[in-house]
Amino acid sequence: MKQKEVDFMVKVIGICGSPRKNGNTEILLREALDAAEEAGAETELVRLAGLDINPCRACDSCKKTGECAIEDDLNRVVELAASAHGIIIGSPVYFGSVTAQTKMFMDRTRPLRSEFRLADRVGGAVTVGGSRNGGQETACRDIHSFFLIHEAAVVGDASPTAHYGGTGVGGAKGESADDMTGIETARNLGRRVALLAARIHG
Repeated sequence: MKQKEVDFMVKVIGICGSPRKNGNTEILLREALDAAEEAGAETELVRLAGLDINPCRACDSCKKTGECAIEDDLNRVVELAASAHGIIIGSPVYFGSVTAQTKMFMDRTRPLRSEFRLADRVGGAVTVGGSRNGGQETACRDIHSFFLIHEAAVVGDASPTAHYGGTGVGGAKGESADDMTGIETARNLGRRVALLAARIHG
């Protein structure tokens, strides 16, 4: 087994915004988390698929109370994100951006921003499109923007690839398991998130 690269145990979570369980995005997100774990992090995968989740209603209750007024499963996911040192968000590409499920998660983190509870967390993106140039980078950009507005530290997939993040190709369910480029970038991302999170928080 590969020797762990960090002394401080960081927590890295992966949030899968695919509406499909065990799909292409989850395959690559698991690769990223496996690499983070090999680097010494504790990891956890959260699927948004199958959860009771709802969009932000712009009621502004969170501005007054610091908590979301909507009672559903996203509150637990949001708090889990706040407790992590590193966060990897995975999403299939939908029209050049993220899925509705992913966007609901991001919008519902509004209560965290009042005190910038995600500040200095290390964030990364894993995206999967139907073709190699199928909008992965623009979807990564939207995830990066989310992290930047929360004052998180954004990383890409690290050397030797070092681009936007984990970017894979897959149409039919399971195809990304054969995408060696996607797997490599996802693993590089996971390792980078773990190592930088340990450097910042350890």
